Amino acid sequence: SACCRNMGTSAVLDPMDVFRMEQGLGMDFDALLTKGLELNVSDGLILPNLRMTGEAEACAFLNPDGRCGIHPYRPGVCRLFPLGRYYEESGFRYFLQIHECPKNRSKIKVRKWLDTPELSKYEAYIRDWHFFLERVQKAVGEEDEALRRNACLYLLKTFFRAPYDTSKDFYGQFYERLEQASGIFGA
Repeated sequence: SACCRNMGTSAVLDPMDVFRMEQGLGMDFDALLTKGLELNVSDGLILPNLRMTGEAEACAFLNPDGRCGIHPYRPGVCRLFPLGRYYEESGFRYFLQIHECPKNRSKIKVRKWLDTPELSKYEAYIRDWHFFLERVQKAVGEEDEALRRNACLYLLKTFFRAPYDTSKDFYGQFYERLEQASGIFGA
């Protein structure tokens, strides 16, 4: 669990991460905030991330044995590690962070490593979420603090606090919200 320690606020979550955790733990977003998530500024927007706790700065979801307590529904950033994503133009590429995890040198296909059904849909969602956030950042700018605060509150409410129906497809619900938010931000 060395990669689950000393991460600061870098384990930023996306809406699907929260959806999976809500479904797996049977908690809503507010309950997750009391359990092991926190809100922090990431690239000028307030987004949820995994909370690090204690002297060891360990993920709040590690069990007493140092094992992941949410492994079946762990966030995408955890599924991805030690891979990373490099965003360019309208997509991204994967890369291996060779200095971040010296013990893991096995060859494995990205599809199997990510352990995510419908990988192509997931990758399209990740791309769309990333570039949407970039467009929102540009739309709200850096000058108007009140506009930025309102945008952050809207994003949190729309994509994280408003419950998703766990009996329905996540992607359809997400894209409905994305279309509405894109219209509001002109993004």
